[in-house]
Amino acid sequence: MHTPASIHGHPIHPMLVPIAIGCWIFSLVADPINAATGNMQPWSMLAYYTMIGGILGALAAALPGLVDLISLPPGAIKKTALTHMGINLTVVAMYVYNVYCRHLNPQDLKMPLMLSVVAILMLLVSGWLGGKMVYEAGVGVEAAPPR
Repeated sequence: MHTPASIHGHPIHPMLVPIAIGCWIFSLVADPINAATGNMQPWSMLAYYTMIGGILGALAAALPGLVDLISLPPGAIKKTALTHMGINLTVVAMYVYNVYCRHLNPQDLKMPLMLSVVAILMLLVSGWLGGKMVYEAGVGVEAAPPR
C-alpha cells in the first residue's frame, strides 16, 4: 500500500522513527549508569539532552506519519494507526514532562526514571502496532514490479 509521505518510494516515517527510539533508549541507559557510578556528569546531562533529541526526532517522524495516516482507508488498519499515533503522542508528552522534571530538580531521578521505563514499554506496544500495519496490512509496502 503506497504511502504519500515517501522519497522515491521509501516511506519517510520509518526512516525518522529510529532517531527518537535510539535517543530515548540511550537516555534510559544513562540513568542507571549515573546511579551506579554516583557521577551526575556526564550521565545526567546525556540523559537530559538525548531525551530532548528524542522529542525532536519523534516530532519530525510524526508529520510524515500523520500524512500516511490520513491516506489510509477507513477500517481496522486505520483504527490500528490511530492507536499507534495515540500511544506515540502520549510517549512524547511523557518525555516532555520527564525533561521538565529533570530541569526543575536534576538530583531527583525517581519520577523521571519511572517515566522513562513506562515510556519505553509503551514504545514496544506502539512498535508492535507499527509492525502490524506493515507486515499484516502492507502499509508503506509496494509490490515489486514484475520482472
